Amino acid sequence: MKESRGQRIYRSIMLVIITAIITAIITTVVMYRTSLKKDAISSIEGDETAQISSSNIVYTLTNFRKIIDKYYLGEVDEQSLLEGAIKGYIEGLGDPYTEYYTAEELEEYKEETLGNFVGIGVYMIQDVEMNVIRVLAPIKDSPAYSAGILPGDIIYKIDGVQYTGEQMDEAAQKIKGEIGTKVNLELIRDNESINIEIERKTIKINHVEASVIENDIGYLQISTFDEGCADEFKKKYEELKNQNIKSLIIDLRNNGGGIVDEATDIADLFADKDATLLVTVDKDNNEDITKAKTDKIIDMPVVILTNSNTASASEILAGALKDLGVAKIVGTTTYGKGVIQTLLTLGDGTGIKITTNEYYTPNKSKINEVGIVPDEQVDLPEEYKNQLEIPQDKDTQLQKAIEILK
Repeated sequence: MKESRGQRIYRSIMLVIITAIITAIITTVVMYRTSLKKDAISSIEGDETAQISSSNIVYTLTNFRKIIDKYYLGEVDEQSLLEGAIKGYIEGLGDPYTEYYTAEELEEYKEETLGNFVGIGVYMIQDVEMNVIRVLAPIKDSPAYSAGILPGDIIYKIDGVQYTGEQMDEAAQKIKGEIGTKVNLELIRDNESINIEIERKTIKINHVEASVIENDIGYLQISTFDEGCADEFKKKYEELKNQNIKSLIIDLRNNGGGIVDEATDIADLFADKDATLLVTVDKDNNEDITKAKTDKIIDMPVVILTNSNTASASEILAGALKDLGVAKIVGTTTYGKGVIQTLLTLGDGTGIKITTNEYYTPNKSKINEVGIVPDEQVDLPEEYKNQLEIPQDKDTQLQKAIEILK
């Protein structure tokens, strides 16, 4: 059967578009900053007119388009078809951390990385084992926080539609929306269903909370390693120092990570110049070592609090300070996300966040799918394990940290 003129034109257009994207990704990658839950923002410039020889994927897509043109009853949105094809191609890697962003999704992602966006204010993770979307933690003082959403809650349905763990990106887009509008969530908590309606608002993240406890112990809680976190940490530490603290507790519980450079910049404050902070290895086994750039600024006893939701950039900071002999770890074993994603921006404004490196502690201890084992294994009382607000005298992990520092 001969192809129609329209089919030949479409086939040519699809070949140009797909090969341009593949060529851009392969030939012109520029890394700027990297991360886990949220990743660094960099850009690449691709030759969008580049041509490569035809491949099976082009042939396959063209044949599927013929079927659509012949049988599909509805209208065809060309852009949606293209974006769907690319998303499916990337999802075929089977890597929960590698994903494709449309231009609109990429802009939203950048806003989140800067710690300012519209939504309900909740960090989510894909529970690969159960294939569900699980709440890592709500952002303090956010609508999700005020509504009583807790770490460990499963987000089962959004506005009546069920989502699996593999659909976390779609679910995140569904939860977002215009300021002032509402979203209905059906949560699963302790095998019980909970329905919550939440109004979307502008979310501003405060990365670091600081206080003085027990008269002379500084307490710094880091919620996420977004842009500017290291500067905020240093500022809050200086405020505590002026209150004559003699030791420090860094709380990384329920911190899902963020920008790697922010974590290493904080580790730099505790390390001697040129000390190893992080070791990363790429697909060709090439090592890259991140070293401290400045002299040590913070020199006092430190305890880091961790739990099973301490992930990614949080594990980088905890692992670095543990290996350097600067800090003791108290709590439970961390999540075990030891791979780094790089965000690549393509010439048409779309992007791909792709796993590019595995990272190790300064002593080259493996983190991915292993986690960091604490020096002092301490569980919270059962009734407080998923609570956000724990009375200080009931927080067994915090109390152990205080005991060590005293």
